[in-house]
Amino acid sequence: MTKTHVMALDAGTGSVRAILFRHDGSVEHIAQEEFAQHYPAPGWVEHDAVDIWESQRRVAQRVLAESGVAAEAVAAIGITNQRETCVLWDRVTGEPVHNALVWQDGRTAGFCDELREAGHAERVRTATGLPIDTYFSGTKLKWLLDNVPGARARAEAGELLAGTIDSWLIWKLTDGAAHVTDYSNASRTMLFNIRRLEWDAEILELLDIPLAVLPAVRPSSEVYGVTGSTAGLGAAIPVASATGDQQGALFGQACFTAGSVKATYGTGGSVMMNTGTTLVESSAGLITTIAWGLDGRVEYALEGVFFGVGATIKWLRDELRVIDDVASTAEIAESVPDTGGVYLVPAFTGIASPYWDQYARATVFGITPGTGRAQLVRAALESMSYSYRDVIEAMNAESGTPLPELRVDGGAVANDFHLQFQADQLGVPVHRPRITESTARGAAFLAGLAVGFWGSQEELRDTIDIERTFEPHMDAATRAELYAGWTKAVERSLDWVAH
Repeated sequence: MTKTHVMALDAGTGSVRAILFRHDGSVEHIAQEEFAQHYPAPGWVEHDAVDIWESQRRVAQRVLAESGVAAEAVAAIGITNQRETCVLWDRVTGEPVHNALVWQDGRTAGFCDELREAGHAERVRTATGLPIDTYFSGTKLKWLLDNVPGARARAEAGELLAGTIDSWLIWKLTDGAAHVTDYSNASRTMLFNIRRLEWDAEILELLDIPLAVLPAVRPSSEVYGVTGSTAGLGAAIPVASATGDQQGALFGQACFTAGSVKATYGTGGSVMMNTGTTLVESSAGLITTIAWGLDGRVEYALEGVFFGVGATIKWLRDELRVIDDVASTAEIAESVPDTGGVYLVPAFTGIASPYWDQYARATVFGITPGTGRAQLVRAALESMSYSYRDVIEAMNAESGTPLPELRVDGGAVANDFHLQFQADQLGVPVHRPRITESTARGAAFLAGLAVGFWGSQEELRDTIDIERTFEPHMDAATRAELYAGWTKAVERSLDWVAH
């Protein structure tokens, strides 16, 4: 049968999706399903990896059934995922030995302090491009090995396997035939040497992690195996790419050349700059990471990451219940001329780039008797733009190149108020593509390249179409005054938790 589509499996933090892409890069159909979040203690965040797999399998089946596209017409499957979440499972039964520890989870903060105090920060940063932080997978895996009864002995005996969500899904999709990850996901573990392109033996020893549990590291665009009977898709479809969600968005926005930048607004968020084959070290709180492995080479990126973006809006809806749905936030924010001096710092599980303070906590400043629902909602939306400005200014300084424009994607880009305020805070145009599923499309592009569905990156670039550009309108004095208030609020939210 003629191959007409590529399927992307997008395993996010709050939901999973399956998306079918046509050859012109457009979306045929999307199936989505949310899964449960678990908070066993303050600052702890877990997922049931079986829930993730079962939900992902169901939406993959549904997207075929609902679209009428035959499984035999799918050229390949690509996977994009929440990057730093860690799973540990039984090699024989396929059962996780514990809930997955999510990238937001902060339970290893004390151990991270010990590593820094012992003088390991520079060694880790030089090898991995990362600061020592609870955000990354390495200390989460150590916690699982140390705290799940019998886990360490079983891991050393070769009975357990570990990986990020991409590894878990590939292993399940291929009926256990492939235990792999790609360069982009490996570079987020704090265990992978991004210069030598191998698991770092010295860091593994430092964290007491046996090499035997870790997946093989492969290019981001390669056939790792084919779907087996467990996936229930009705055909053996090549599983042909894996990419961390933010790297997927970079590829999906066709940021193929050094210096190109995209911003993603999801549950968390990211600003990422392609630096090509040049590894750029940061001294300004940015992450040096691998963008992708493709065509026999690895390309790098500079990145700023955010823990609370869409998660902040979800908090307004689910916990405070000041909004009924996310779509209403733009109208609510626009119902008032400003926040009345209110700032919300979304450090619910600490604050990442460029501050890297795991002891910061979410705070709201400037509340007066006149502060109401609209001001709080507006402050939450504005916090996204301020956070991204923090990182982009650091990125401009690191790269030596001013940002001429910003390409954006992720769920929050449907919010016109948010994108206009982002353009106003940056003072540059913000471009929203017609197809905003950039993360999933990046995974689809990488998978399609692996099997010849698309012939080149140039062909992919031709599929990108801008739907709307938001031009900055705010005067420089107002922009500076608002941002100064944000900076003051962030400073007061830092180092909040006793340690």
